[in-house]
Amino acid sequence: MTLSVRSQASPTIHEFDLIRALKKRYGTTSARIVRGIGDDAAVIASGRNRYLLTTDLLAEGIHFDRRTAAFTDIGFRAATANLSDIAAMGGTPEYLLVALAIPRDAIGRQVRQLYDGMMAACRPHRVNLIGGDTSASRSGWFVNLMLVGSAAGGRLLFRSGAKEGDDLYVTGTLGDSRAGLQLLQRRGMAPAPSLQAAHRRFLTQRHLRPTARIREGRWLSKARWATSAIDLSDGLSGDLRHLCAESGVGALIELAALPVSSACRRYAVSVKKDPTALALAGGEDYELLFTVSARHRARFERASMQQHFRMTKVGRMTAAKEGLRMTLPDGRQRPLPCSSYEHFRSRSST
Repeated sequence: MTLSVRSQASPTIHEFDLIRALKKRYGTTSARIVRGIGDDAAVIASGRNRYLLTTDLLAEGIHFDRRTAAFTDIGFRAATANLSDIAAMGGTPEYLLVALAIPRDAIGRQVRQLYDGMMAACRPHRVNLIGGDTSASRSGWFVNLMLVGSAAGGRLLFRSGAKEGDDLYVTGTLGDSRAGLQLLQRRGMAPAPSLQAAHRRFLTQRHLRPTARIREGRWLSKARWATSAIDLSDGLSGDLRHLCAESGVGALIELAALPVSSACRRYAVSVKKDPTALALAGGEDYELLFTVSARHRARFERASMQQHFRMTKVGRMTAAKEGLRMTLPDGRQRPLPCSSYEHFRSRSST
């Protein structure tokens, strides 16, 4: 396996280079393995059904901080990360397995609260907990979930279906989770003076209790509207790159079209930040980013309004040679910077 290297003495792992190397060396497909490494979930075929499998590992100090999140919130977010992967594939979540590495100073109440949070996220989707594993940990909490879902009749969404000319959409609003996390990290400091309590509550809840867009994903798949999809776990600027790479296309984003909540805009003003920067970089919104053929635009937008979904057109897919670009509010175009989160990236490279 080849990894990126800064120098002979200091090899540096880059998250997505690592994934591509693993896919190249070990990835495979077959009559049973419809989709392996490289999408939001692996897909296994059995008769006419397709079974989806996804897993996420949350490490204390990397994915969560016990100073800003209760155990119920940590469990809820852990489950939502997996539910969102199933949503991005257009599937239905069904079964959950949980593996925990528990510090020796933990108490039973904390473990119960963690599971309470997981099941609070899973119960509305009728997901059943069917097993897992536990281990002692010498360095904090580790929470690993595996979720199994299904898609009847083989109707699935992949990252690889976008075509040049397709419209690009997102569900919901962007940047709320990043703003909510920053507010939680400011606890004990003076609150943003111009931010109302209702806005603070909205943003912190969007971080602690995000929504997996299961219903939207199933609708996009069942009605065959979407040509490709991915969930926004690392941030729009980074996750769009994955979709473009798998589809072999470029993209042009309209910054003025990015859906930003009034609470997020007020927060950005109060801390002198650009709300579009939060929308591009903010991870863990768990919204869906997807493409729709431009010839279906009018019918699609009418149908989504009838379903009471918030789906916003934010750009279009272009030729791969054009890369990823953004249109500024004044009409000028610039390359789209990658400001999303990536594991193993040093602070100096962000």
